[in-house]
Amino acid sequence: PFFVNRSGLPVDEPTWERMWRHVGRIHPEGDRVAQRIRGAADLPKIPIPSVPVFQPSTPIPERLEAVQRYIRELQYNHTGTQFFEIKKSRPLTGLMDLAKEMTKEALPIKCLEAVILGIYLTNNMTTLDRFPISFKTHFSGNYFRHIVLGVNFGGRYGALGISRREELMYKAPVFRTLSELIFDFEEAYRRCWHTLKKVKLGHCVSHDPHSVEQIEWKRSILDLDKLTREDFRKELERHARDMRLKIGKGTGPPSPTKDRKKDVSSPQRGQASPHRRNSRGDRRPSGEKKPADSKAMPDLNGYQIRV
Repeated sequence: PFFVNRSGLPVDEPTWERMWRHVGRIHPEGDRVAQRIRGAADLPKIPIPSVPVFQPSTPIPERLEAVQRYIRELQYNHTGTQFFEIKKSRPLTGLMDLAKEMTKEALPIKCLEAVILGIYLTNNMTTLDRFPISFKTHFSGNYFRHIVLGVNFGGRYGALGISRREELMYKAPVFRTLSELIFDFEEAYRRCWHTLKKVKLGHCVSHDPHSVEQIEWKRSILDLDKLTREDFRKELERHARDMRLKIGKGTGPPSPTKDRKKDVSSPQRGQASPHRRNSRGDRRPSGEKKPADSKAMPDLNGYQIRV
């Protein structure tokens, strides 16, 4: 199948250029087909999904349902062509720019793109914890991989995402523990004749869209062939406890680079530094045996002026 822009007209964007080149390679008359589609003026208008907008009073569960509806309306990408290149090593701010492009293009997406989009659309829900959950399964001699965005609100776990299978994407935040959520996914895989082999759990993602931090995709890697059922459950709950502790210490959301910039430019720190220099100077009368200290002070003041 060939896709046109959601507005009904082709656009000159890098994503579309990649798609047309792909069509030209795999279709016998790919170039002519692409040109015929691009030049058509009577193509039907395809509705563009609207990015959800929320009132401050909208409950978080309703917001999550709206986000999932939006992701579902974009549809799953069955073309075999990756429309958006996602590098997991990119900082969060770069991935959020890519998510903006997804909302602008409104093209079909796959599971990893849905996770990035889910993070972008839930950034303003500061009471919601988000973390990636990856699955590796085995079926008919082949291994398959899938990823969703785990969420935790009010101590209840759920998930956002997209999949070919309805039961392998959205989970309402109703699960009391992380292990209950993962076991529900495992049962869904079993109904699809897949055997769950590995689960990778990341840490909570910052709510700062300008953060230069990288997403921690695999803080815990759980191999089900090496764990008993009870050990698997314990490891899941240990990971959930670690996430709660990290959030409690306040080490999750802020960007370290931004914190350092704030410290440098903070007027309070600038005002406090002379007092500290004075306090050190007050203690120096007993140190007459260190005359070099008096020479060091002009250098220090000069350094302060240069800064």
